[in-house]
Amino acid sequence: MTAEINKGPLLGQRHLQVFLLFTSIVVNYIAKFNASVAVVAMTDAETTNPNFPEYDWTDWQKQYILSSFFWGYFITQFPGGYLCRRFGAKRTMLISTLGSSVLGLLPPLCVSWGGWGVYCGLRVIQGFFQGFMFPCVHAHLAAWCPVSERNRLGALANTGIECGTLLSIFVSGIIASGSLGWPGLFYVSGGLGVVWCVAWIFLAANQPNESKFISTAELNYINAERPVTKELEAGEVEGKVPVPWRGILTSLPVWALVVARSAHSWGFSTLQAEIPTYMKGVLNMDMKKNALYSALPYLAMWCMSYVYLIISDVLLNRKILSLTGIRKTFNTLALWTPAVGLIAVGFLGEDQKTLAVVLMTANVGINAGSTIGSALNTIDLSPNYAGILMGIVNSAANVVPILTPLLVGVIVQDPNSRTQWQIVFIISAAVFFLGNLFYLVFGRMQSQPWDHPDYLLPKGNGGVLPPAEKNEETIVREKRKSLESQKVALG
Repeated sequence: MTAEINKGPLLGQRHLQVFLLFTSIVVNYIAKFNASVAVVAMTDAETTNPNFPEYDWTDWQKQYILSSFFWGYFITQFPGGYLCRRFGAKRTMLISTLGSSVLGLLPPLCVSWGGWGVYCGLRVIQGFFQGFMFPCVHAHLAAWCPVSERNRLGALANTGIECGTLLSIFVSGIIASGSLGWPGLFYVSGGLGVVWCVAWIFLAANQPNESKFISTAELNYINAERPVTKELEAGEVEGKVPVPWRGILTSLPVWALVVARSAHSWGFSTLQAEIPTYMKGVLNMDMKKNALYSALPYLAMWCMSYVYLIISDVLLNRKILSLTGIRKTFNTLALWTPAVGLIAVGFLGEDQKTLAVVLMTANVGINAGSTIGSALNTIDLSPNYAGILMGIVNSAANVVPILTPLLVGVIVQDPNSRTQWQIVFIISAAVFFLGNLFYLVFGRMQSQPWDHPDYLLPKGNGGVLPPAEKNEETIVREKRKSLESQKVALG
């Protein structure tokens, strides 16, 4: 009979760390995506609060503003993983969010004299700081989450994406229409980020054994669930084991993940950045209704993320599907279903507003499955280099949001043209389909051989190379059996 495992408090420090990651994503996503509402409000004040300045920006200038964030965001994805490993997630995440928040406060003060060019510049630098975030999130999850809870806790942290996106659209519309006007968008989002930084300083810890508040039972539980190779992420062998760059960059499962996340990024960024413009131009909705209806898809996405989470927990715990089966099934639902829906949306006009909103809501809601389907795959492939791997994956995936608004600007010469929007949606649908197909064929959900600290050591010199794609859960089970045997021997 297996003894019951003492996991510590019902809500322990690992849950607090996940909550901090969740709120970090929320505040950063509000700052990241409030531009889609701000640009509309700043160029058409009559639809929000007319007591604030209005700017005459061309469609091209507005598209540059929307895409400029991702220019800086792309640059720091790759070094973000290295810096997180070098200096720890706590310090790197603090710099990331604080820098983004301070810059988010500046547009109302600078746009009046610098115009759209200054706004673009601020967005580039803001993106530069936020680029460190997701490598830190994944490294922190790898350090704190027991293997058996990794899927659940990782998915919970990442629901901040949907929550932040929802708030950036819905709440931003309300703020812009209120007494604060469009400047309030920046003051509120920047202020929230600064408050989060204060909480992070006092409550976060890079590793469980560095936390001042963790119980002994919870610490033992996390350590027992962590494979031996986690010593690398904990910094116990830092500087002694180089990063296996060749192994990572020649790994087909890594490239399958890169393709899948890039395909998701294409469709998601097109929908997210262009929904306000599409709904105003094609469906002829004013700003207040625009904010409400634009938020509905992301409300569905946030709700669906928990539905996917519950279903995946049931399927895993009852051993109905393996982790591989769950990831690939969910990712297929998340990308292929919206691919069909996007094509349908592109053929709807102003006289079909209700159907368009329903389809848009369903598309984005179903897309929530990609978090469990592929976003957490970095930790499957490499718990020891999760931050670095996320930096690589997100570097590629975030080239896409730089290009999609510019492509939309080329295709959509007339925002009221349903035909031009059809082309945008059909292209996104094709990318969704092909990207997931590649992931289905070549994606893997096991720890890769290059993840082991001894991978680069020559055979015969003390290096013990693990078998290819060794299952991390097997390592944990072996460790548990060893601990139980020791207890029996001592008892």
